[in-house]
This record gives sequence, C-alpha cells and structure tokens, in this order.
Amino acid sequence: MHTPYDPYVRVRGAREHNLKDVDVDIPRDVLAVFTGVSGSGKSSLAFGTVYAEAQRRYFESVAPYARRLIHQVGAPKVGEITGLPPAVSLQQRRSSPTSRSSVGTVTHLSNSLRMLFSRAGSYPPGAERLDSDAFSPNTAAGACPGCHGLGEVHDTTEELLVPDPSLSIREGAIAAWPGAWQGKNLRDILDTLGHDVDRPWRELPAEERRWILFTDEQPVVTVHPVRDADRIQRPYQGTYTSARRYVLKTFSDTRSATLRAKAERFLTSTPCPACGGSGLRPEALAVTYGGRTIAELAELPLTDLAGLPDGDDETARVLTADLKSRIAPVVELGLGYLSLDRAAPTLSPGELQRLRLATQLRSGLFGVVYVLDEPSAGLHPGDTEALLTVLERLKAAGNSVFVVEHHLDVVRGADWVVDVGPGAGEHGGRVLYSGPPAELASVAGSATAAYLFDESLGPAREVREPRGWLTVGPVTRHNLRAVTARFPLGAFTAVTGVSGSGKSTLVGELTEELPGVGRLVRVDQRPIGRTPRSNLATYTGLFDVVRKVFAGTEEARARGYGVGRFSFNVPGGRCETCQGEGFVSVELLFLPSTYAPCPDCAGARYNPGTLQVRYRGRTIAEVLDLTVEAAAEFFADIPAAARSLRTLLDIGLGYLRLGQPATELSGGEAQRIKLASELQRGRRGHTLYLLDEPTTGLHPADVEVLTDRLHGLVDAGHTVVVVEHDMTVVAGADWVIDLGPGGGDRGGRVVAQGPPDEVSRAGGSATAPYLARVLP
Repeated sequence: MHTPYDPYVRVRGAREHNLKDVDVDIPRDVLAVFTGVSGSGKSSLAFGTVYAEAQRRYFESVAPYARRLIHQVGAPKVGEITGLPPAVSLQQRRSSPTSRSSVGTVTHLSNSLRMLFSRAGSYPPGAERLDSDAFSPNTAAGACPGCHGLGEVHDTTEELLVPDPSLSIREGAIAAWPGAWQGKNLRDILDTLGHDVDRPWRELPAEERRWILFTDEQPVVTVHPVRDADRIQRPYQGTYTSARRYVLKTFSDTRSATLRAKAERFLTSTPCPACGGSGLRPEALAVTYGGRTIAELAELPLTDLAGLPDGDDETARVLTADLKSRIAPVVELGLGYLSLDRAAPTLSPGELQRLRLATQLRSGLFGVVYVLDEPSAGLHPGDTEALLTVLERLKAAGNSVFVVEHHLDVVRGADWVVDVGPGAGEHGGRVLYSGPPAELASVAGSATAAYLFDESLGPAREVREPRGWLTVGPVTRHNLRAVTARFPLGAFTAVTGVSGSGKSTLVGELTEELPGVGRLVRVDQRPIGRTPRSNLATYTGLFDVVRKVFAGTEEARARGYGVGRFSFNVPGGRCETCQGEGFVSVELLFLPSTYAPCPDCAGARYNPGTLQVRYRGRTIAEVLDLTVEAAAEFFADIPAAARSLRTLLDIGLGYLRLGQPATELSGGEAQRIKLASELQRGRRGHTLYLLDEPTTGLHPADVEVLTDRLHGLVDAGHTVVVVEHDMTVVAGADWVIDLGPGGGDRGGRVVAQGPPDEVSRAGGSATAPYLARVLP
C-alpha cells in the first residue's frame, strides 16, 4: 500500500562526480552522518546529489526567470530521489567574506542591537530619535564621513615610500612607484619639472622631497624622452602623480590582489580620529544604553553582552530579551569569546559555519533537511559535545540533519551512518553501508569501521631530543597577556586548546627573525585562488610541464602552436565565451550567484582548434580531467611531472582532479596542496614548518598518511609546529603547548607544556582528559 508520507529519502542511480550509480535509503527525522575517506564521494552524495536536487525542485517552483537560469546550472546526475523535503545547506563556504562583514552581520545580532539603541537608547537632551540604520557603519545614514564606515584611515610616510634614501630618483629611490614604463614616465616628468633625479634622495631639500611624495597637484608637462639609438620616441603630455596619491588610488581602486598587496606595504592604517575606529557618525555615538555606546557594546565578548541590563520599560525589555535569546545558541556552540565587531575574514571556516548554524537554531524551521559540511572542523573535543546537543535540537524541532563528517565522536553520536568508499576518486563512489552505527563493525573494506571501534593507537612514539629551543614572548596580542612559550627545534610540536584560546595568535609570533629559525614555511588554509581559473595544476607548477609536453607534439608543431596556445588564461587557445574558466557565472536576483558549465565548450576551457592536438590519445582538457593518481601513471616517464604528482600522492591527494577549480577545494585540501608544492621543491637547510589544523576535513586513515609525512620532515632534520584538535596527532607529538583554560578573555594563558603524557595529567586543562583517552 502506498502511503503519502515516505519516512525515507530514497536516492536511485546517483552518478555525480565519482559516484557509481548509487542507490541508498536514508531515514528522515534522524541525525545521519556521511563518512568515508577524503574524496570517496560522500560530499557528492550529500551536497552534489541530495542538496542539489532539493535546490533544483525549489527553483522549479519559482518564477520562470529563475527557472531559465537554473537550466544553465544543470541538474544533478541522478535517476530519481523520492521522499525529499526542502533542504538548507550549511557549507564551509569557499568564498571569503568582505571586510565589512562581521560576527554581528553574519548572525544578524547587529540588527537586534541597533534596534535596541534606536528604540530604547538614552539620547542627549534635544536630540531626535535615530532610525536603526543610523547605528550601522555599512549604511550612508550611519557611516562616519572620515573613514566611510571602515573605522580606519590609511596614510603613508616618507620612510615607507623611500626605504633607501641613499639612492637617487633615477635609481628607484621611490619604491612605491610602479615599475616599467609607468615608473620611467614619472621620473621623466620630474626631470622635465626641473628636479634633480640623479642626486641621492637624502641630499634633496626637505621641501622638494615633501612635494614629490605628498603633493595633491597634478601638473601636466610636455616630456621629451631621452632618445635611444634604435627607437624614435616622440614628445608626449605627461601628468604627474605624487607617490602618496598613486599608492592610495591603487589601494582603493585596483581589482588586482597583487597590486593591492604591494600598495598596502607602503601604507599605515590607524583608527579613524573622527570616530575612534567605530566607523559611526557622532550622532550615533552620542546615544547610550546602560551607560555604554553601541561601539563599546560591540567590542564585548558575547558572554558579557548577554549580561546587558533589561531596561526600564516594556520596549527595552522585549528588545533585550530578543538579543539575549539570539546570543544563547552562539555561546552554546562555544563561540561566546567572539565580539560583534570581530571581522568575518578573521574567523576560521569552522567558526563561520557554526555562527550560521546558531542563526538556523533561531529560525524555527521544521520539516527540512539540514545538510552540513563538517561542523566539527576546528573544534576542540570538548566543544564537540555542545555541537552534538545543537544538532539534536535541530532534529528534535522536526528536521532531518545530514552531516558530512570525519570526527568519530560525531559518527558515534549519530542515529544513522552512510559509509562511502572504499577508497578515494576512482576507487570510491560506492555505498558500503547504510544503517545504525553499531552494525558498521561487520562491514569488510570500510576504512571508518577500523577506527570507529578500535581506539587503541599503535606503539608510543619515542619522544625526540630537541637540538635547541625557540623562545617566543612575552606576547601581548588579542587575548594573549605577556605569554612566553618554548618550542623545541628538530621536533614535532602540537599547540592545543579550545577555540579562541589564542593558539593561532601564539604561532603567528614565530617569524624568520627569531634566532635558530632559518627558513620558515607557513602553510595555512586560505584558498589557493578565488575563481575557477586557479586550480591544482596551475598552483603546483605542474601545468607548465603539461603545456610544454603538448607544444612538443608533432600536431602542435605542424600547426605552429606554442606553449601559450595551451594556456586557458590567455587569448589564443582558450574558449572565449567563458574566457578559459570552463564556467560562466550565473547571477540570480534573490540568491547567491553560482557557476554553470560554459554553454560553448561544456567546461573544456579550450576552443576546438586546441582540442584537436592529442598527446598519447588525450586532449589537454582530458588531461586536466585526470585524477592525480591517474596522471601519475600517464606522466610516469616525464620526471618534472612525476615528481610533482608523487608528492601530491604521498600526502593523500590522489583523488583530486588536476583541473579541479580552487573554488571547489576545502580549506584542508588547499592547505595540503600548499604543503605538497613546498615539499617538491627539494630541501634547503633547516626549515620550520607551521601548519594550522592540517587534519581538517581528513578521515582518520588520511590523518595517518599526513602525520607520517610530517614526522618524516622532522626525521630529516626540520622542525614542525601544528595547531591541532585531533588528539591522535597530539599524542604522537614530541612536545605539547596547551593554551586556555577557556576562549577569549578566559583564555590566552599557557596551561601546560611538555611531552604529551605530562600534559595529559595537567590539572585545569580542557585538553588533558581527551589526550589521556588516546594515549597508549
């Protein structure tokens, strides 16, 4: 008998990415976890199939305008899915939030606080009530006119613009100026204006130096260039721009990240004197609540903000109650140490995702499927328990919670497990098991089962003798208060502590200037590129080798194709419709813009002429579509390519495709690609490697592969320092520095430092009990 309500989401014939015609039934109204090694296909099933299909159905029900755009985005490759409710996705966004985005804007808490000030604030006598917009630095009504709401002003100094005053202008004394023709043009204009461009900078009169660097005048003169024997150069009209003006204009207007970063080197940023760094107009800063301005409240940790007085009248009571009820889930998820004005770009992907999760708890939706992407990423084991409570509450409110997750405690806490595998890429894409976690033990070939039920580690690692020490501190920055820590050289150090305890701040103090460091390599989780144009092959330099190979084929030589023809970043060989991106951006009026395969080249990136050249039977587009593992076989006899691919394989990235766009890579994958491109360079003397949570997004089986590589670096004489929450990695370290005891103001102290077994017995450490659990 067919009942209208199906208690299962039934997927039939899923073929997205590496999925091999998968059929699976997942019960609704449960906490279901998708597990498997990195690249096994669990995200393709949860996000690429289940969520993508729910999104497509939603679009089908909206305006025809939107439907037309959705056809460009395409439907997931799946036979059919039945029993699928509407879905909400909480991914670890690959895109970066802007500098105007903050904890307050992500959680909408700023809206509540602004409303409180607008309706219940204490205004100066005679002042008129302000709209809530007037309390936002991101609106015309509220932004400080001095800094346009950014809270800081940029300027520059002679020392920054001219680092070496012994040089003359012709020799490049003004380092901030552009290079090549543009810089020569500015020098020629100064020469024409009568300035001595051959005298050392420090010998020029102070008044003249000031004018050259800081004037706002832009005189136009006729320049007669010095004639080169082989080139006829005609006189031209040149406009002078001072160094300060050039740097500020480049910084504010350029679209190029490289130029902007270069300009930033010559700028100082100071809190705006008009608004004291708050970004708000004086009228807004004159209003107080409980004796404090809105800027002062936005600086408080959320745990303190939750202690706001309730106010004297009904309006104030209702608004403070609303604000506090919105703060509660954020604090519950272990993020009470954040303040509303904390800029979103300074948050880790895990923190951002948990903030969005807290916002969902307040939304009161029911009957939907929440699809989450590793919500435990960047979480201390102690905070994972709070996360499970929150996921249980979403479920209790009548929702289904589908989570892609590697954290074993989350897997154990689930009602249902879908294990995908057995391997990565080509060797994965099958559902090995779908059912309650307890029965996974009997599944042969499951990489998850091996770790889920057997917590015993291998034999304890011998603790290495350090061959020297690095002392950092006393450091007073963010929440660190005069902290001093010692890092052993030639050893493996793990820095631990709850979220917000100050780990990244402490590790950030390790620089090349410290005695004993030598070369320093910082491997973080920032994306390796912001558009589909950047990918694994371009980042590691492998693509240069591949292009040379194609340009060397007989077909390419006969057609006169050089190396440039095989680049998708320059005109010539690329498809001009998508300009070589393989994707076109689809702008949706009421939703975030999304990428769809190019209608002309169908994602191949190249024009038909380029695709007629084949190497060993494959076009360049087909080579970019190979996984690292397949490419390693294909290019086995080309040493330059083989070395690069071998390193990527060693670090467990064999499942990634060479041309996989940077926008599709997780933070953990981006970090491991950076590490691989660093490792293939060959060793030059002692190197200090700093890694920020390198195991993020890794299955325990992959964690083993990665830690073996890191320990190999230490055995080769280098020093490795990791910020880490995975206790199995910490247990294998030589030295542990544990920060805490809490986050934010309650953290920032060294609670314990020493070998792992010593730290596991430290009193007052949030890490100790979890470390003790995994030590042999």
